[in-house]
Amino acid sequence: MAEHIGHFISGKHEAGSGTRTGPVFNPSTGEEIARCAYADRATLDRAVTAATEAGQRWGRASHATRQSVIFKLRELMIANIDMLAETIGREHGKTTADAKGEIARAIEAIEFATNAPHVTKGEYATNVGGDIDVFSMRVPIGVVGCITPFNFPIMVPAVMTAMAVAVGNGVVWKPSEKVPSAALEFARLWQEAGLPDGVFNVVQGDKEVVDGMLEHPGIAGVSFVGSTTVGEYIYQKGTSHNKRVAAFAGGKNHMVVMPDADLEAAANAFVSAGYGSASQRCMAVSLLLPVGTETAKRLRELVVPKIQALKVGAYDDPAADFGAVISAQSKLAVERAIGDCVDAGGELVIDGRELSVPGHARGYYLGPTLIDHVTWDMEFYKEEVFGPARGIMRAATLDEAIAITNRHAYGNGAVIFTRDGKSAHRFTNEIESGMVGINVPVPLPVGYFNFGGLRRSKFGESHLYGPDAARFYTKLKTVSQRWPEPDQKALPISLAFSGSA
Repeated sequence: MAEHIGHFISGKHEAGSGTRTGPVFNPSTGEEIARCAYADRATLDRAVTAATEAGQRWGRASHATRQSVIFKLRELMIANIDMLAETIGREHGKTTADAKGEIARAIEAIEFATNAPHVTKGEYATNVGGDIDVFSMRVPIGVVGCITPFNFPIMVPAVMTAMAVAVGNGVVWKPSEKVPSAALEFARLWQEAGLPDGVFNVVQGDKEVVDGMLEHPGIAGVSFVGSTTVGEYIYQKGTSHNKRVAAFAGGKNHMVVMPDADLEAAANAFVSAGYGSASQRCMAVSLLLPVGTETAKRLRELVVPKIQALKVGAYDDPAADFGAVISAQSKLAVERAIGDCVDAGGELVIDGRELSVPGHARGYYLGPTLIDHVTWDMEFYKEEVFGPARGIMRAATLDEAIAITNRHAYGNGAVIFTRDGKSAHRFTNEIESGMVGINVPVPLPVGYFNFGGLRRSKFGESHLYGPDAARFYTKLKTVSQRWPEPDQKALPISLAFSGSA
């Protein structure tokens, strides 16, 4: 009998009152390994009530108390990295090495959350007029709803929840129903770190519970990572219910390579950043954009053998460079995108659609695919392809390369490889992407800088991590105060508008 995966509410595992469930697969084998409970509105209500009641007490706890839990969580993440990587790999399909890399970035986010007392400090001004002092203070917003994607089962939730908890909120988290087990392990580590029961809750489910979170009057803010279509929906529906919403969506990240670049380094960077984790990353390089015919010719000659040398295998195969995609549906979608691009005139240089992994015939595997002569009018250029199919476009000049990149609806990340400072400077200033790399293939900021794209890669004004995340999870109060002397006479009545009387 398949394992049953439930919820985590008020410090306890429970099946919930809902009757619907969904399958959980091991992408490496294609086997159903569990059934995941889908929360109904009653289950969600219990989670929000728990987060509200426990969160109010937690929000009044001292900074020292909160920080001790964050520090302990960091220690537990390090101690349990092998267990977490195994859990991620079994349900996601990414290699063990890749999963451990994800966990390392999660730990980085937890480390930054220890700075919460500093990044939430207010301002103070004395005697602004009439012996009045004015100060600002940041306080928790209440209950935070977190909705996370399948591709980072631990990193994205850690980024969201560590800061939300550190500044004093209660949390209700809905992980992807494709990777539910990591959520329960993460909840267990929070509990072991000393977080009071009810502050951190997990509700499993699909769109039904998402809609419930967006409509629930007890949830003050929602943070989301996922596709652009869903991100836009969550932003519009959440804000219509007067919630603050930060929705981080898709990307189609271009890698511009100038003729003066180190082409060997650029080729290695493209393969690494393009195909890691079976290209199931919103910051993956999607399109290689060499400037000049000769640059394109030489780069293609360099990248083809490197791509062909990549090994695809099961998550626990130490020799595998990347693993399976998340689902049979995802595999079909990527195969369809490849076929449509070729039909539209793209040149299929490497075809990974017929890959077979020995001993894993039912796994959701795709080999690395490369299509040349992609043009801006193709769907392959317009849409995010969440699988190991990458493209080459051509530009005659840096101006054209910038125009091609900026023409795209998404603006998550963009990178340039060059030895010329002026080209890099122009690219940085003119490109319309939230995260920019100069000879860096994946411009994913460290945890103490803000993360977020532009245009249709982000809805809302906040950022996923960095100091801006602390501001998203807190609300600002500004206090004006006067303390008169004990024998001071009362001020006379005055109906004139004044800022200091």
